[in-house]
Amino acid sequence: MSETFLSAEPTARLAVFLGMLLLMVVWEIAAPRRRQEIPRLLRWTNNIGIVVIDTILVRLAFPVVAVGLAIISQERGWGFFNIFELPGPLVFIVSLLALDLAIYLQHVMFHAVPALWRLHRMHHADLEFDVTTGLRFHPGEILLSMGIKLAVVAALGPPAVVVLLFEILLNASSMFNHSNIKIPQSIDGVLRLLVVTPDMHRVHHSVDPKETNSNYGFNVPWWDRLLGTYRAQPAKGHKGMDIGIEQFRTRRDLWLDSMLTQPVRGPASGYALDPSENKD
Repeated sequence: MSETFLSAEPTARLAVFLGMLLLMVVWEIAAPRRRQEIPRLLRWTNNIGIVVIDTILVRLAFPVVAVGLAIISQERGWGFFNIFELPGPLVFIVSLLALDLAIYLQHVMFHAVPALWRLHRMHHADLEFDVTTGLRFHPGEILLSMGIKLAVVAALGPPAVVVLLFEILLNASSMFNHSNIKIPQSIDGVLRLLVVTPDMHRVHHSVDPKETNSNYGFNVPWWDRLLGTYRAQPAKGHKGMDIGIEQFRTRRDLWLDSMLTQPVRGPASGYALDPSENKD
């Protein structure tokens, strides 16, 4: 049964990925939130190129990924939920929430530590905000993130089906909340009580470091609200705000080779604990 589950995982993930990507692209074209000035061909080809590199590197670097480790942990009794017997529904809900909290804390860490921010800022250096921004992560960050995720899975011992569901949700929500789609404010206000909406996450991609270092959540907005990192709206409004970071603001910086070398270029300014950005 484990082999069947593992063999079905790539197909399930790919189907949801392609379906969500297509849905968001169509929605962005039909009802865009912001006008985009940079040709999609330039940004999309390079952003999707990063996805291809990330996928290949993860498969080469990790013989076992999160779902596989969850199966091994269950078979060998590793992790909290495999040691202590708890009701199935409780394990399901707590596992999902714990994995989501781990991703939130990891995100905060990548903004707070200068060396990690050098990797993560490539995600923020996109000069537009759309569905492909949600796929644009430096390979170094992806490899570190996978290592952290494996450590969390080993410690928690969540069911494999929960890990698969979480990874599918995380990927789909990243595409959704990075999308350049227009949602009526009244609906957005209700939605962001339950999920991270594009308007909520767009604040996180503001060029203003005070806004960049807020709204870290990917799936649910509760961690930001509970832990004091929530910011409702950008100071300049969603149409007036500038996207990106102060560095790497040319179209040449959107090319694949430039994105890959960004961690070693320039100072690591704008991170959450940067004293020059936290004077007031």
